[in-house]
Amino acid sequence: MIPQTFKEVIDLGDGRTISLETGKLAKQAHGSVVVQMGDAMLLCTVVSSYKPSTMDFFPLTVDYREKFAAAGRYPGGFFKREARPSNEEILTMRLVDRVLRPLFPSDYRFETQVMIQLMSHDDEVMPDALAGLAASAAIQLSDIPFEYPISEVRVARVNGEFIINPSRSQVEEADIDMMVGASEDSVSMVEGEMDEISEEEMAEAIKFAHEAIKKQCEAQRKLAEAFGKKETREYEKERNDEAIEQKVHEAAYQKVYDIAKGGHGKKERSDAFSNLKEEVQALFSEEELEENGDLVKKYYAKTQKAAIRDLTLKEGIRLDGRKTDEVRPIWCEVDYLPSTHGSSIFTRGETQALATVTLGTSREANQVDLPTYQGEETFYLHYNFPPFSTGEAYPIRGTSRREIGHGNLAQRALKGMIPEDCPYTVRVVSEVLESNGSSSMATVCAGTMGLMDAGIQLKKPVSGIAMGLISQGDDYAVLSDILGDEDALGDMDFKVTGTEDGITACQMDIKIKGLSYEILVNALKQAREGRLHILGKITDTIAEPNKQVKAHAPKIITRRIPGEYIGALIGPGGKVIQELQKTTGTEIVINEDPETEQGIVEILGTSQEGIDKVLAKIDSITFKPEKGSVYEVKVIKLLDFGAVVEYVEAPGNEVLLHISELAWERTNNVTDVLKLGDVIDVKYFGVDPKTRKEKVSRKALLPRPPREDKKDSSKENNDKKE
Repeated sequence: MIPQTFKEVIDLGDGRTISLETGKLAKQAHGSVVVQMGDAMLLCTVVSSYKPSTMDFFPLTVDYREKFAAAGRYPGGFFKREARPSNEEILTMRLVDRVLRPLFPSDYRFETQVMIQLMSHDDEVMPDALAGLAASAAIQLSDIPFEYPISEVRVARVNGEFIINPSRSQVEEADIDMMVGASEDSVSMVEGEMDEISEEEMAEAIKFAHEAIKKQCEAQRKLAEAFGKKETREYEKERNDEAIEQKVHEAAYQKVYDIAKGGHGKKERSDAFSNLKEEVQALFSEEELEENGDLVKKYYAKTQKAAIRDLTLKEGIRLDGRKTDEVRPIWCEVDYLPSTHGSSIFTRGETQALATVTLGTSREANQVDLPTYQGEETFYLHYNFPPFSTGEAYPIRGTSRREIGHGNLAQRALKGMIPEDCPYTVRVVSEVLESNGSSSMATVCAGTMGLMDAGIQLKKPVSGIAMGLISQGDDYAVLSDILGDEDALGDMDFKVTGTEDGITACQMDIKIKGLSYEILVNALKQAREGRLHILGKITDTIAEPNKQVKAHAPKIITRRIPGEYIGALIGPGGKVIQELQKTTGTEIVINEDPETEQGIVEILGTSQEGIDKVLAKIDSITFKPEKGSVYEVKVIKLLDFGAVVEYVEAPGNEVLLHISELAWERTNNVTDVLKLGDVIDVKYFGVDPKTRKEKVSRKALLPRPPREDKKDSSKENNDKKE
């Protein structure tokens, strides 16, 4: 029997719709929904354990996977099965997690798993824009405690018009590409890249996206009501004790306030807070701590957060003694590593990033092979965050989701400033050596300097800054260049990158409801001031890109050749190109342009002499003499019936100069006119239709001797007879 299904349709207002359907698939999950837009279909399920976890945090897992079968494709590689998630899938997981996580109860400690799967793909639909909607809808259909429905949309601006959930082709033409997550009442997440837009334009795009999200939240409510919204499950709440809370607050608040006001460094401040925590715990007996130690720790953390926030709101003083709009001291250096193609150090306060730049050919491009997209990146950035950067020691188990997310943000910040005619594949690697504050923004700054040091002709330098917000009622303070501790205690964490002319990328998490757009714009404007300050420090260190790549860095020359010559350049079994690479010390990559049917030859090498030799060989292979033109040739072989000559401008290209074309007079021996090594001029006549061979002539360039008069010759003969 076909089960009863329930469906809601969201009209995007331009002929496109999104449907939410439940009741047919995955009914043993605590909540499941199918979200469809065009032919794209996502199945999202949610399950939450009824047994509490022993972890001291909410164990939420968001998993997003794109199935190759959804696009009618096989997984690439040797194993024909989906394996570890791609970077793009991980980035989508992070986008959804950041919006969902704050809306579960703060004392909810039950393992929860949200699984989103692309089951059918549509080339005109980017499915990651539907993942947040699917996750929230599935939760609304369950009994899992969750504050209110949310959704996420992609907003792009194409030719001045905003579009919700655009196609990939539209995104490629857009000057704004943002993902926005929100509830009906407030925005909670923004992430994207832009083409140097203003703060007001960014706020306008967020507002447009929010209006679309409100409709999607309403559709979720209607679907849950039609399906029969379940009563929220009861769960074991965290214990509370007002007496203990009061005792901890009275003992710790003022002392925390004084420590925070002292303007100490990270280690000194951390030690002071640690000692104070021990003092507070000493106020309780061993029996009390054994029974309520977790409450003491929780109330101490709550008191510490309240005191630090009050200090900033009341006195405008921050943990390290700075003013709210003050950026920590900065020092920079370029060309630090002697063997890299480009390098830089960016240090801001207790955060430090060392960036390296490597230049290569198209062969080094990052290949992207997904069910929904196939392509390559000729500029990419990798971000590494080792444990020692925060003075810790813990196991390293591959690249973390955080590293992928931070690297992607820095890559989006910089990629728009790479010139379109850059011949290189460019890889930037950021090694975070110290961290207390935004290392992703330090990566953007170090990346900018490293690229300029490598000789990449950036359109404009880019800088970035991490901002925070503390608010209470009508009072608020925007914090420039936040510390790691300020990130945890603030109401908003947003990172903004850009040039002197506008924003290029952002990542924003808003932790409070009902943040006004006025505060948001003011915060963005303060971020701009800080960003420009940092940009000044960067340009003081390296004002403009180096004119040339470093002497030990590879130079790259790109040459287009007719497609018919590709085979000749490669040679049988690659013999010609391999020998050429070996003798010239270069790397040669040949790609075919399907549109022009030309070969694109990339020559990479550190020696200009080697590159010139490759270019000469290409000229030789592709040389095609023009009929009627005169060419300089060199005699390389003498024969009885002529001489083999080689075009001087195209060594290796030979042609026979027949003995009859040496001179107007009869030539009995070739050696009477030529010897080996002679350089002469010849005229090219094309292919002789009789012999079907190319014809060149020396005599055609010589003065023709005068013809003898026939009458005079006849008379002379008669005289001789008489």
